[in-house]
Amino acid sequence: MHFSGVVFDFNGTLFWDTGLHNRAWDLFLTRHDLFLSDEDKFLKMHGKNNSDIFQSLFGGVLTDDQIGDYIMEKESLYQELCLETDMQLAPGATDLLNFLKNNNIPFTIATASGKENLDFYFEHLPLTEWFEYGKVVYNNGKIKGKPDPQIYELAMEIIGRKPEEVIVFEDAVAGLQAARNAKAGEIIIVDSNDDNYSDWKDYRIIKNFDEVDRTQFKY
Repeated sequence: MHFSGVVFDFNGTLFWDTGLHNRAWDLFLTRHDLFLSDEDKFLKMHGKNNSDIFQSLFGGVLTDDQIGDYIMEKESLYQELCLETDMQLAPGATDLLNFLKNNNIPFTIATASGKENLDFYFEHLPLTEWFEYGKVVYNNGKIKGKPDPQIYELAMEIIGRKPEEVIVFEDAVAGLQAARNAKAGEIIIVDSNDDNYSDWKDYRIIKNFDEVDRTQFKY
């Protein structure tokens, strides 16, 4: 089977920031007398929209303004942690992105991140070398959160490919479910945090984008 389009998740996939998100969550949760293990975060939070996460954390009783305040509080912590690091794309990512670009294989990002983080990434990472901001699908407050397939369906429409023609790269359980629900032709798991994918044994797992077989692309 050959594929002619690619959709990337971002956090934990193209940008290996899971540990930073977990640390930011720990700081936020401690402030609010809450606790979740990293395993809880992997299963219940990673890949999901912030609004859904905060409603779950606080029992579904938050107003939109409260959610907005909590989002900015947590993401400010996260961005501060990011800036303390040497921000780089995932291992092998730039070579794969160059391969796709040079061979006119359409690709984009489908991320649960909100605009506050998307703007931050475009400012501090060289994303404009490969991506058009206006073609990135992100949590704009209107798109249903993963595991709903909508975010991947929209991304597939943007790159002009049918689901069976598309490879999706993901790391989060909710995102893997969303890609499967969108009927992606192939789903490749990016294990950036040594997480437990025992329920996804039938899917290929990589730790470096150099492992991606270039011969599976049609161009």
